[in-house]
Amino acid sequence: MQIRKPWLTAPLAAGLSAGLLVGCGNASSSNGEGNTTGTGKPVTMGMSDEIKATDPASGYDPGSWLLFNNVFQSLMAFPKGGSEPAPEAAESCAFDEGSTVYRCTLRSGLTFSNGNALTSKDVKYSFERTLKINDPAGPAVMLSSIKSIETPDDQHVVFHLKVADATFPSKIASGAGSIVDHREYPAGALRTDHKAVGSGPYRLDSFDKGQAVFTVNNSYRGTAKIKNTGMTLKLFHDNQKALGESLKKGEIDLAYRGLDAKEIARTETNDLSGDNPVEAVEGSSAEVHHLVFNTKDPVAGKLGVRRAIAHLVDRDALVRDVYRSTATPLYSIVPAGISGHNTAFFNRYGGRPQPAKAKQALREEGITGKVKLTLWATPSRYGPATVQEFKALARQLNRSGLFDADVKSVGEEQYEKDIAAGKYGVYVKGWIPDYPDPDNFTQPFFGKGNVLSNHYENTEITRRILPGAAAVADRGSTNEEFGRLQNLVAEDVPVLPLWQGKQYAVARNDVAGLEWTLDSSTVFRFWEISKG
Repeated sequence: MQIRKPWLTAPLAAGLSAGLLVGCGNASSSNGEGNTTGTGKPVTMGMSDEIKATDPASGYDPGSWLLFNNVFQSLMAFPKGGSEPAPEAAESCAFDEGSTVYRCTLRSGLTFSNGNALTSKDVKYSFERTLKINDPAGPAVMLSSIKSIETPDDQHVVFHLKVADATFPSKIASGAGSIVDHREYPAGALRTDHKAVGSGPYRLDSFDKGQAVFTVNNSYRGTAKIKNTGMTLKLFHDNQKALGESLKKGEIDLAYRGLDAKEIARTETNDLSGDNPVEAVEGSSAEVHHLVFNTKDPVAGKLGVRRAIAHLVDRDALVRDVYRSTATPLYSIVPAGISGHNTAFFNRYGGRPQPAKAKQALREEGITGKVKLTLWATPSRYGPATVQEFKALARQLNRSGLFDADVKSVGEEQYEKDIAAGKYGVYVKGWIPDYPDPDNFTQPFFGKGNVLSNHYENTEITRRILPGAAAVADRGSTNEEFGRLQNLVAEDVPVLPLWQGKQYAVARNDVAGLEWTLDSSTVFRFWEISKG
């Protein structure tokens, strides 16, 4: 998921053996049927992300998926702390031999929050609708492997895939797999009334510019055990200061996505004193930040220039000075904690600036003078500290005496238009995973129409490695191939990984359960949060 809001910053292999039942049996056998009334007190939280969509056929950003994951059910879902999807609206799902046919049996008695029955017809309708609308800001791209969908009866759904795709269970466990009521959502157009009707643990009671109000969905049947009686989500629209002040005043119980690195570091320091009304809760994250190179640019298109930059970037300084250690250095496009991760860029370029090797890379390219370069950023989309980060990068490059780099930033809309038009040579992109598998950090980045828009093509990656790895049900056995892919990227440097974020929420002391909703699945589970 390309990050679209503040902060990319907050700063696992999925799939199964061919023919093996996915999350075999009824999910309630291990977790118990989720309660449908909720317990405890209602909770109020704040975030600076926007909610760009309430219709799952459109939203493909962190704020919107937060809403989807709590209001809508998907056939499969990521359990807390888990990286393999398990049944949710489904009782069971399984691949046929070959990973091109995927069969699911729905739970019995499923209903939407409006009282309508949820059947296989709604599942088929939801996927086909997303693909038909194909909204540019939506997740249709994640469902592109679907060839056709059969519904033999009300309880069974059969997906026929164009190619073997062992990551399909993980894809449909994400916000892209949200199931909508076919009677409530038009087939060929997006819903525009800012309402949402799903079968998940919560229902959306109201939504406006200032807040979204969620109450417990008493019709819910699934695995979630709901530990509060409702959630009010206050929206602060990039205003970090207002978000922090609201938490300090007790107007909200917790803040998620939006407090800057200094505030989080200060809170963590104060926690140690034992006299602090709020505390920072740290979780794992696979959010990443990349420096992207337009390989058709007259400057950044030169391999020697890209390699020289790779030799000069000091990631440790970036995460220490700009992000106050709320992130960690990243040395490959597949982050730590994800199956197949390696340290290809560290192995190739080291972990400290090496001006002599950078100079050699430029000389091999025939460049003897200073390289004039502009680093392009946008101040809100990829985090409030992005411009500061890029200014630090420019200073690192200029310190070598090999570059004359400056930084420019523009608004988000203009930024994306200019990247698509090929106007920038070097720019920032961030990524939040749709599902915790190395495929999601590689497949979207390469080939025609990739999300980086950097014109990089490598047929070894797009025609051999990625299709081959996608067909392997045992995801752990793809590590060697994904390692080879990462090594190729480190050689060609179409993108330079910078850092991997940590995930934080800052909450008042009477709030519990956040540790169960801050993991690499990126699913923020309202139902795990309780208030004393």
